[in-house]
Amino acid sequence: RGPRMESLPEAVLIRILASIPAVDLVLVCRLVCCQWKNLVDGAALWILKCQQEGLTGAEAEEDAENWQNFYFLSKKKRNLIKNPCGEEDFQDWGEVENGGDGWKIEELPGDFGKEFPSKEVHKYFVTSYEWCRKSQVIDLRAEGYWEELMDTAQPKITVKDWYAGRSDAGCLYELCVKLLSEHEDVLAEYKSETIAIPEDSDAAWTEISHTFSHYGPGARFVRFEHGGQDTLFWKGWYGVRVTNSSVTVEP
Repeated sequence: RGPRMESLPEAVLIRILASIPAVDLVLVCRLVCCQWKNLVDGAALWILKCQQEGLTGAEAEEDAENWQNFYFLSKKKRNLIKNPCGEEDFQDWGEVENGGDGWKIEELPGDFGKEFPSKEVHKYFVTSYEWCRKSQVIDLRAEGYWEELMDTAQPKITVKDWYAGRSDAGCLYELCVKLLSEHEDVLAEYKSETIAIPEDSDAAWTEISHTFSHYGPGARFVRFEHGGQDTLFWKGWYGVRVTNSSVTVEP
């Protein structure tokens, strides 16, 4: 008979546990005994799992206060905005305001426009001669970010958007993002100024971003809204162009 598990050196036991899927570690292995609970709750096991899966770097090692949270957040990190570039028409977007001739989707670079910095982006949404706004609400729990994680770790939430005008028409752009509670109370809000792009702009794409931190417990939803219009009131779609919107929960 070989040695019993409890007689193994702790370093060996950590290596064995590190080969087990993370969810099983938390939901099953942690309940086996006090020793396993302490190992699953400790940093060494999760540092090893992060190293094995390429989730660490010098910067991460300095910033991580809770390695278990860091592991799960790193594994889950992705863009939570669905259909950010209009590849699926207007699916997943709700029209808040559809002024003028309403929203439209066009192929890059578009008339009097420029190519997007990333070759992976092929389309954009464009506004008309009156205000056009659209929104998307992200359910954090449905995306796998459980309540205790959001309430205690309060991971940073980074919001990004890209906008551009045409070189032959001026336009306006706005971005508004809110963190909402279970009952849709506003816990934190970012609202850009109304950005005016002049008529003779170079039509280059510009990124706007904001990071929420220390927003308090209770965040359950992220409401992302953006929009704009042209400033010449020309019929058609001469207003601001938007694409590649993103919301990410940071490790």
